[in-house]
Amino acid sequence: MSELRFDDRVAVITGAGRGLGRAYALLLASRGAKVVVNDPGASLKGEGDDAGPAEEVVREIKAAGGDAVACTESVATPEGGKAIIDAALDNWGRIDILIHNAGIVRRAPLKEMTYEDFELVLDVHLRGAFHVVRAAFPLMCKVGYGRVVLTSSINGLYGNRLVVNYSVAKAGIIGLSNVVALEGAAEGVKCNVILPGAVTRMAEGLDTSAYPPMDPELVAPMVGWLAHESCTITGEMLISMAGRAARAYVAESPGVYRPAWSIEQVAENIDAIRSTAGSVTFPVVPSGHVDHLRYCFAMATRDSK
Repeated sequence: MSELRFDDRVAVITGAGRGLGRAYALLLASRGAKVVVNDPGASLKGEGDDAGPAEEVVREIKAAGGDAVACTESVATPEGGKAIIDAALDNWGRIDILIHNAGIVRRAPLKEMTYEDFELVLDVHLRGAFHVVRAAFPLMCKVGYGRVVLTSSINGLYGNRLVVNYSVAKAGIIGLSNVVALEGAAEGVKCNVILPGAVTRMAEGLDTSAYPPMDPELVAPMVGWLAHESCTITGEMLISMAGRAARAYVAESPGVYRPAWSIEQVAENIDAIRSTAGSVTFPVVPSGHVDHLRYCFAMATRDSK
């Protein structure tokens, strides 16, 4: 296969001053993309600001012969989201790729999680995703092309102790991605979710001594493919962790139909209700929501005769 390149493509990458975002920016730039390196340089908890990380990545890209600009606006507000996308328009007049990677961590048990810590994490991860998507999506639709990669987490699928704010935000991003994929399908815009695992500063305070190699560079190629014009999928979730590449997806048990239910009948049938034998899936695109309804209605119609 010939090298997959991004010549003449413009990419906006949030949280690109360190860790995963930096790896994405360096990879896309090395393949010809013009990159907006967005990072306000805040601490892991989202405090303070420092233009240094974003500017350093830009210097690395330019030293290697690439093209990039730094943007230190925050994704946490609508104004910041718009300014980040405007950085691409102001410098290159277009946006082809949006990778939302920005994130912060504020850990606490559920019983002790403050409302402030809950809201601040959602502001960056989930609302931040909406802020940049809302600014970029109409522009992509107008020209009939776009690639959007949003960052969720296995925490969004399975939850995790001490990070209810993070888990909720990452679960919400999956719903956002599905809608972008559905509404963008007829407009040439594809949107997918990356569920990455890498040892970055977000792992501070965790014992990673037994982890296998988990550098950000292991994740970057999958994100690069999702951001490329040759990407063949939309509305999906791909996992990249410790060298493992996989797809995550929602499945349903076939279920049980009754024209009416009592509590006791639910209890009597719970094993059959939960049985995963013959599981069914409804791909988001082109019509997962409608296909789910049709499946339920068909069972009701068939089994009521």
